[in-house]
This record gives sequence, structure tokens and C-alpha cells, in this order.
Amino acid sequence: MKTILITSVALAALTLAGCASPTAADRSGTDPSSATSLTSCGMPLTVSAPPERAVTLEQGATEVMLALGLQDRMVGTSYLTDAVAPEWRKAYDDVPVLADQYPTTEQLREAEPDFVYSMRASAFASEAAGSRQELVDLGVPAYLSANDCEDPALVPDEVGFDAILDEVTDIARVFGVDQRGRDLVAEQRDTLEQVTAAASDTRKPSVAWLYSSVNGAPVVAGGNGLADTMGRVAGATNAFEDLDAQWGETSWDEIAQRDPDVIVVADLSRGLPGDSADDKIAQLRSDAVTKGLSAVRDDHLVAVPATELDPSVRSIDALQTVSTALTAYAEERR
Repeated sequence: MKTILITSVALAALTLAGCASPTAADRSGTDPSSATSLTSCGMPLTVSAPPERAVTLEQGATEVMLALGLQDRMVGTSYLTDAVAPEWRKAYDDVPVLADQYPTTEQLREAEPDFVYSMRASAFASEAAGSRQELVDLGVPAYLSANDCEDPALVPDEVGFDAILDEVTDIARVFGVDQRGRDLVAEQRDTLEQVTAAASDTRKPSVAWLYSSVNGAPVVAGGNGLADTMGRVAGATNAFEDLDAQWGETSWDEIAQRDPDVIVVADLSRGLPGDSADDKIAQLRSDAVTKGLSAVRDDHLVAVPATELDPSVRSIDALQTVSTALTAYAEERR
């Protein structure tokens, strides 16, 4: 079975090469000065000209493209984990959806991309779109976010905003919309500065970040992910900073013992029981273990779209929401 799988991937890759070759040939006369060279998760990439047929493999990459006004350069997208931000919904509706989750190598081939982009390494698995190296070897640059490299050793020690904004700059440069990138980065850095300035007045409340529940066990943010970084930037401490994970399982009893001042609740729109922020808040208020928590009793519950808690162009919105809630919390305590 393993041999058959490898052969199938190889055959699909060869077919993709057949589709990609004319694009590469068409660009053979392109002025070399228009080429963009960069490194993505340790892989050198050369983009000979601004792409015209980009495919994004999941929501984070899709929304970076939409935020830069590049929907007209997209011939495919896939894998929504949450609702697209309202300001980009109309643009998103004009982009073909290749698959409900990750596209297969065959689905990707049919789109004839000249650039492939994902914020998730899992998109480039053999059972998904295929490896980045295969795509690059076929002349299709494949960009992957620094926050989720195939090699964990290449991921920055801190999952933070610098890597997100560097990525926005990279994508803007690749597509020849540098000024749009600079404007977007400047806007987000301005918000970062405002949040940082407000952080000194929060009195560092403890925050638990509740993402979901797996078989009844709550999943919370540990000390290795973006949520932890957000809390520190906004002037809070992570109630589970000792958890060695970006997100990890704990227990309701453990949450009760730590009794956080504020609970940030992820709002997932995938439709499973307990996913929505309303469901989580209802459970917190009715469960015998959690209804006496300080954050529940005092209504210091902050709902944030789950997508914003993953590194993306929307993470700045979650940071601003949490900062506003922490400022309000501090004012109540004065």
C-alpha cells in the first residue's frame, strides 16, 4: 500500500509539472529584475514575476491575500475554519473554493497555480496538496508561514506579531504590492503600540484562554503560543503559562484551582456541540465546578473568533479585543 501511495503522488506531481511548464516557459523572457527571491521556512524561493494564479490552502493565508486586495490574483482557496471576516467576505465569494478542507494534489493541479501559500505545514502533507519541495521542483513557489514550519527547529521561539507582519511584507513583495503591505503593517503596528501603552495600567490580571473541549477536557493556551504572547503584550499573565504547549488539555478542576481573573473564550463556527462562545459560556455558568470562578461570577468572559487566536492577519483584532477587556477589568478594580 505504501508503494502505491508514493507512486500516486509522483504521478500527480508529474501531471502538475505538465500544467506548470507552460507558465514557466511563458516567463522565460521576463526581466530578471522583476524576480523576487526569499526564504520560507528554510526553503529558498524565486518568484520570477508577480503571480497571477495563486492558490491559498487554508483560511489564514486566504485572509492575508484578501487584506492585501489580491483576490483578483487567486484561482483557488480552501479550508475555512471560521467565518471570513465581514470586510473581506464579498471578495472571498469571488474566489473558487477547491475543497472543503485541504485540496488534493490533483485538485491543486487542476487550478494550474503559479504560487501556493499556506500558514499550516499540514497543508503540504502527501495526502493533502503534496510537499513544498515537489511544487518548487515543478517551478511553483510554495510559501509557508514561519510560525508553522515543517521543521519545528525553524519555528521562532516566540509565536508573535513580528513574524506575522514579516509575512505580510513577504507576500506584498511577491505580488508587487509593496505599498499595500507597508500600509497594512503600519496600521497593525500602530495598534500594537496602543495596546502596549495601555498594558501598564492593567495590573496584570491572570487570564485563561479556553479554546475547546475534547471528550469533556478543556483545551487551554499554554506558554508556547500566540495567545500567551497576546496576554503579555496586553498586560496579563497566562494562568497556564507552565503548560508546555501552544494549546493543551487540562481539567475543569485545575481551572477552578487557578481561578483566573478573566477567561477568553474562543468562538468556533464549525458547528460542533460546545464550539460556540455562547455554548462555552453557558457551560461555565451552569457547571458546578466552574460557576463559582471569579471570572464567571464577575462576568469577565471575553469572546474572540477562534481564527483570530491562530497567527494571522486577524490576530491583531483579538489582541485589541482582549486589551479593551483588560483595561475595563482594571478600571473596575480601581
